[in-house]
Amino acid sequence: MSRFDVTFSREDYYAHYLGYDDVGVFLQLVERYDIPVGNAGIPALIAEKTRVFDASIEAGIESGDILYPGAAECVALLAARYPLGIASGALRHEIEAILRGAKLDQYFRFIVASGETREGKPAPDPYRRAAELHARLPGECLAIEDSRWGIASAKAAGLACVGITTTYSSEHLTEADRIIASLDEFTPDLIDTLQREPR
Repeated sequence: MSRFDVTFSREDYYAHYLGYDDVGVFLQLVERYDIPVGNAGIPALIAEKTRVFDASIEAGIESGDILYPGAAECVALLAARYPLGIASGALRHEIEAILRGAKLDQYFRFIVASGETREGKPAPDPYRRAAELHARLPGECLAIEDSRWGIASAKAAGLACVGITTTYSSEHLTEADRIIASLDEFTPDLIDTLQREPR
């Protein structure tokens, strides 16, 4: 966004944009900063963001600094017991590149990515679609989320949801059914307990 003289901090990004897909982020930025591009300019901004992000993914894969601590172990443990899927505001090729780079792609049965539902998070559409692909009722599924937008999406779709404080502190995740501080706490026992609780 520098060519529009727009800069923002990590904190500003987390506070205002993290929960949106690419279209949503750029629509918010265009409105907030009165950037002179119409809807026709949004695809160009997304293409530039994609180029920069893809380079970041490659650098992260090369350095081994692409996942949260404990993520690979958590995924492998849970995939042995549950079918796993991803409902994300990221683009499909970005998700797939990260999974391939981290050698986790074999653990996920499906992906719901940005642009593949009518609306993105915080609308319920991504999680409703994930439940469909999982061939389960939403109430039989569980989400793990690190933002209020993701939690709102999961809960509106009828899923139980665990909030994890990797991005936001617990006071921002209060709509979740449980809040954990690390992926070490996201265990089969916790999942089974939540699945038995009425909502």
